[in-house]
Amino acid sequence: MDETEFWALIDSTRREADGDPEEQADLLVERLTQLDPDAVTYFARHFESRYSRAYQWDLWAAAWILLDGASDDVFDGFRCWLIGQGREVFEGAAHDADALAGLLADFDEELDGDGEDLGFAADEAYEQLTGTVLPELGLPEAPADPAGVPLDLENRTALAERLPKLWDRFRND
Repeated sequence: MDETEFWALIDSTRREADGDPEEQADLLVERLTQLDPDAVTYFARHFESRYSRAYQWDLWAAAWILLDGASDDVFDGFRCWLIGQGREVFEGAAHDADALAGLLADFDEELDGDGEDLGFAADEAYEQLTGTVLPELGLPEAPADPAGVPLDLENRTALAERLPKLWDRFRND
């Protein structure tokens, strides 16, 4: 599975699920179980490499703004959700987190921002196909700290200064 196929699978399941991340995860597992185990492993590599790439202070700040706070676990789910939004949104946000202000049509704190189940889709599909756990992916170890310039996420002024467009659109209260 190449990168184009990876994103096509993400996009088609998101559209079919009408943006519901839990439904998207279920559809993703269903689609992945129609592939061979090697393809599922390649999918997992694509997903994990993007998940690690999204481990950035600015994206954590974006999650904090959008969700009105984001612990470590919440940020993990947010990164999965961000991948689930598709290539354009993910790549745009990974390049410039403040671009999310223009990339997101809307954002519902009750539905959006948590795609934790998407992060387990490949594991679940692989186990269904083989009866065993997904093998090691051979990717570099995840970084211990987020990339970029650290930020006090509880400082509203710092958040507004770091991501002004996102702040103005979603949290200017």
